[in-house]
Amino acid sequence: MNQGAVISNQIHRAALVRRGRYLEYFTIGYNSLEGLIAVTAGLIAGSIALVGFGFDSLIEVTSGAVLLWRLNADIDEERRERVEAISLRIVGVCFVLLAIYVTYDSAKSLIKREAPHESIAGIVLAAVSLMVMPLLVRAKRKVARAINSRALMADSKQTELCTYLSAILLGGLLLNAFFGWWWADPVAALIMVPIIMNEGIEGLRGETCCDDECH
Repeated sequence: MNQGAVISNQIHRAALVRRGRYLEYFTIGYNSLEGLIAVTAGLIAGSIALVGFGFDSLIEVTSGAVLLWRLNADIDEERRERVEAISLRIVGVCFVLLAIYVTYDSAKSLIKREAPHESIAGIVLAAVSLMVMPLLVRAKRKVARAINSRALMADSKQTELCTYLSAILLGGLLLNAFFGWWWADPVAALIMVPIIMNEGIEGLRGETCCDDECH
C-alpha cells in the first residue's frame, strides 16, 4: 500500500473514531439524564422497575466512559489492542452487574407483590428511550464494524439491551396502569436475565462480538 493510501486510511479511521466518541458523549449525557428522571419518578411512584431502569442507565454511563477511554487510545496501535481487551472485560462486568440487579429487583418485586402507582413520567421516559436507543445501536454498530472494535460492538449490545428493557418497562407500566397487572414487568425482566448474563460472560472471556459482526 502506497503512502497516500495509508494516510487516506488513517484520516478515514480518525473520522470514524471521532464519530464513535460523539456517540459515547451522547450515550453518557442521555443516560445520565434518563437515570436521574427514572430514579426520581420511581421513588415518587414507588416503582422498583423505574428505579432499576435508572440503575441500568448508570451502567450505560459507565460503559460509555470506558468506550471513550478505548476510542481515545485508538491512535496508538499497540495501546489500542491492550485497551480494547480491558474495555471489553469492563463492559462484561457491567452486563453481569445488570443481570444481578435485574434478578434481585424482579424477584423482590414478585415476592413482596410490590405494585407501583401509575407514573406518567415513567411511561413517557420509556417511550422516548424506545425510540432513541435503536438509532444509537445502529450508529454504534456501524462504527464498530468499520474500525473492527469488539469493545464498541459489546457496548452497542448493551445499548440494545437497554432498548429491550425500555420496552419491558413501558409494557409493565402500561399493563399496571390499565389492567393492574403489577407482575408483568418483573416477569418480563426475568426473561431477559439469561441473555444479559450470557453477554457478560462472553465479555469477561473476551469473546463478545462474533467475527462476522465486527467485519
